[in-house]
Amino acid sequence: MTGAEVLSAAIRRLGEAGIEGAARDARRLLAHALGIAPDRVTLILPDAMESAALAAFEALVTRRVAREPVSQITGRRLFYGHEFRVTRDTLDPRPETELLVAAALERPFVKMLDLGTGTGCILLSCLAGMPFATGTGTDVSEGALAVAAENAERLSLSRRARFQHSDWFAGVTGRFDLITSNPPYIAEDEMAGLTPEVRDWEPRGALTPGGDGLDAYRAIAAGAGARLMAGGRLVLEIGPTQGAAVAALLRAQGFEEPDIRRDLDGRDRVVIAIRQGTPGECGAM
Repeated sequence: MTGAEVLSAAIRRLGEAGIEGAARDARRLLAHALGIAPDRVTLILPDAMESAALAAFEALVTRRVAREPVSQITGRRLFYGHEFRVTRDTLDPRPETELLVAAALERPFVKMLDLGTGTGCILLSCLAGMPFATGTGTDVSEGALAVAAENAERLSLSRRARFQHSDWFAGVTGRFDLITSNPPYIAEDEMAGLTPEVRDWEPRGALTPGGDGLDAYRAIAAGAGARLMAGGRLVLEIGPTQGAAVAALLRAQGFEEPDIRRDLDGRDRVVIAIRQGTPGECGAM
């Protein structure tokens, strides 16, 4: 069978399984099976596929039919121009989180903290865009921390990034001029409505804190003031209905009126708050 015939059959199979974007996923899986870049798939379509490659591709398609995410099948995900390793220990980096990185890079910073770092995609993307900065990523998952450290090594950022096992601010010392987080924010009663790719394959603890979905923001709002320098920024990703609630939590902890940013679909997505302070403490570590 030619590559074109094999690809066509895979697209049909994925479509029948209810996979959205079946053609896109089939091409990515075929590229992975062949060890080539996705943009080179078109070049091999007229060629006959070797039996070993065909078997490998069919195994990948079977995994996708079972609703395993493509990023976990291939073990990587493109985010903010960089490729990150992804496993079942980590949340799959999402395009909307790139808005958080863009917001963080709007102003210079020298020392950042990323809470619940997962793959390290936020921390490492920010450090890549701010060459003089250093940063710490924390997580409660040792598996996620191992993935983040590997990603730092792959991106040649190990000298500027460190990783620490921590439950939010527990064990974190010093002050930072930037704190970021994409915490678990899905409410417990929303979990059943998630796609199988998310609900069944991504770590539950990275998706939901249970209850109303706001517990992580409560912890972050309560602890951020003690870890931010005067004038330091707190940049958080939020769920599309959580802007007002998260802003209220931050105001209650003494932050100025937070700035709520919307994504390309017009939904609340990022909250930015600034810690006020006296001139004498500016830059205090």
